[in-house]
Amino acid sequence: MDEWESKRQRLLRLLEERHLEGILLRRASSFAWATCGANASVNIASSWAEAELVITPSRQVVLTNNIEAPRLEAEEGLAERGWEIEATPWQESREALSAVLQGGALGADTAMAGAIDLSQEVARLRADLTREEGTRFRDVGRLCAEAMAAAAQDVRPGLTENEIAGLVARECEDRGVQPIVTLIAADERVFRYRHPLPTPRRLERYAMLVLCGRRKGLVCSLTRLIHFGRLPESLQRKQQAVAAVDAALIAATRPGVTLSQVLARGLATYAKVGFPEEWRRHHQGGPAAYEPREWLARPESTDVVHSGQAFAWNPSIEGTKSEDTFLVEDAGPRILTEVTDWPSLPIEVDGQVIRRPAIWEAA
Repeated sequence: MDEWESKRQRLLRLLEERHLEGILLRRASSFAWATCGANASVNIASSWAEAELVITPSRQVVLTNNIEAPRLEAEEGLAERGWEIEATPWQESREALSAVLQGGALGADTAMAGAIDLSQEVARLRADLTREEGTRFRDVGRLCAEAMAAAAQDVRPGLTENEIAGLVARECEDRGVQPIVTLIAADERVFRYRHPLPTPRRLERYAMLVLCGRRKGLVCSLTRLIHFGRLPESLQRKQQAVAAVDAALIAATRPGVTLSQVLARGLATYAKVGFPEEWRRHHQGGPAAYEPREWLARPESTDVVHSGQAFAWNPSIEGTKSEDTFLVEDAGPRILTEVTDWPSLPIEVDGQVIRRPAIWEAA
């Protein structure tokens, strides 16, 4: 069974369970998932694709306009892969949806009038990666790591946060990766904000670079920190502590374990290393796939980890953070965004050593 057929079968089972005739996929992430990596995201600031998919037991249809249809057919190859492309003139409203369903009950990957909201169910389908997606994820992770490494080499005191963001974006685009999230903080802003949008503030000594990069719909996330000159003792302590939390989360993310159990392991480690309340100041991450996080792990989460899934945990302690994307494998975690030659901290957890990125002390 090929990748799309396995996904189609899962969608059809969902329709049968919910007694529906079809499902509408509107999100850019869902479009990329269902089309096995095709791109209908023109405005990357929007969650919505410029084309919608309708899947029924007998049809698979792309609903779009006459602007998008030629590229989707010629460059994304959707028609030759069995998708019917229904294009309407851009200035007219789409009426093809009702014709496809012929009055049947509809589900959707978002809340909308006239449809059953299946957004949570579809997110879990996206997170259940196929073997082909695992291969593509490894490629995305490698390219994001290369982009981060190249950008970091060019970071210098005196650059603005905006200029550093530009370095990251350029290195991503050069590799065919869309930087859909780029967060940069310099000096005191590293300590002040967990989501530091870049500003004209100039770097003096300490920088945090955060990237969520997308390719063929899949998103890898990673964070790296650079300090010019010797690290203060307070930062040394915090980087060791946050690395310990991250390693504990990664080690606990094993097939058959619930997300609440994984998170509990991380929270216990926060307390053990002397920062029991820091987890409350920012989410800790969760399953990754076609969204940076398909959903967030919470203390009450009952979802079970499966082999082949991708995760990105991102524990943070004021002024520090640790984040990579990894695949869950039976033999252990495979870090996808490991940056070659970046300094690391060996953390022993349950008899295994998990290396987490250290703060790079640059000259």
